[in-house]
Amino acid sequence: MTDFDPASFANVGPKEFAQLVKNTPDSKLAEVMSGELRGKILGEVFGRMPQLFRADRAGSTNAVIHWNITGGPDGGTDTYEVVVADGTCTVNENPQHEPRLSLILGPVEFLKVVSGGANPVMMFMTGKLKAKGDLGLAANIANLFDIPKA
Repeated sequence: MTDFDPASFANVGPKEFAQLVKNTPDSKLAEVMSGELRGKILGEVFGRMPQLFRADRAGSTNAVIHWNITGGPDGGTDTYEVVVADGTCTVNENPQHEPRLSLILGPVEFLKVVSGGANPVMMFMTGKLKAKGDLGLAANIANLFDIPKA
């Protein structure tokens, strides 16, 4: 699979997804993420987070993380809530809790972070990712999930 085709996204495993994001030009990723398929892509990515969660690495971490992905078709922001509690991970499409950490990033940057193709710490330092709240948790998020490297 060499073309970023959201229609078959549900059939793509994490490793293939990482490779797909890596091989797709930023302009194409931005185009897809500003269109009608954005919701499907975000739903698939966040829907997989509980399966990719590494309870063995989370230890006693209990946290609510809000992911704010900017650049929606209407210029808006989609916010998803990831709750890590008692060795489990759940995702809410509509935030229900006060976050310990809130992340704000563009759609292309989001895809690169969740596919292992970008270093979130470097993105924070260069202003491509904004974090409010527990910055120690922000630096450790990638360790809580089994993210394949492209």
